[in-house]
Amino acid sequence: MDWISSTMWYWIVLAITGIISGILGYFFAKSSTPSAAENSVQLNILEIENAKLKSDLETCRKRLGISKTRQQNFEVDKSPLKKDAFFFDANRAKTAFGKKIKENDLKLVEGIGPKIEALFHNFDIKTWKDLAETSADKCQEVLDSGGKRYRIHDPASWPMQAKMAYEGHWEQLFEWQEKHRAGKY
Repeated sequence: MDWISSTMWYWIVLAITGIISGILGYFFAKSSTPSAAENSVQLNILEIENAKLKSDLETCRKRLGISKTRQQNFEVDKSPLKKDAFFFDANRAKTAFGKKIKENDLKLVEGIGPKIEALFHNFDIKTWKDLAETSADKCQEVLDSGGKRYRIHDPASWPMQAKMAYEGHWEQLFEWQEKHRAGKY
């Protein structure tokens, strides 16, 4: 009997140890993996960073384009319509946003109000195209010029939003703004 009872206790202790280890392992693994909310926040941060990098890349490309133009002895494109010609379609904009949209209204961009729009006008940034071609760093410089109360705004996505407006991507702009309403990520 002594041999059987010692073997039985061995298996009981082994089973209890395995169960406790399994439970502790489950809770440890669950606490170390990020939650869906944390992943969503991280994804939004990366989207903003991506928008900023795209804006900066576009600015760099435009600067290089200017250099190429100067190297080509200032050749002028004499075609009546350029590839990037802008045609504002107020009806499509109104359909997407459900309200009347004025052409080149910087306040359409999420995060820009009348006072921030005036700051951009002071820097001769008055159209969606101008804002789309402005780097996020330059946007921050514009905000900094208004004083401390404007420094809290994050302009990283403003050039991207302005580019969508300039190119007439009204549905995409509206969807993006709904997703990022009032800067809440």
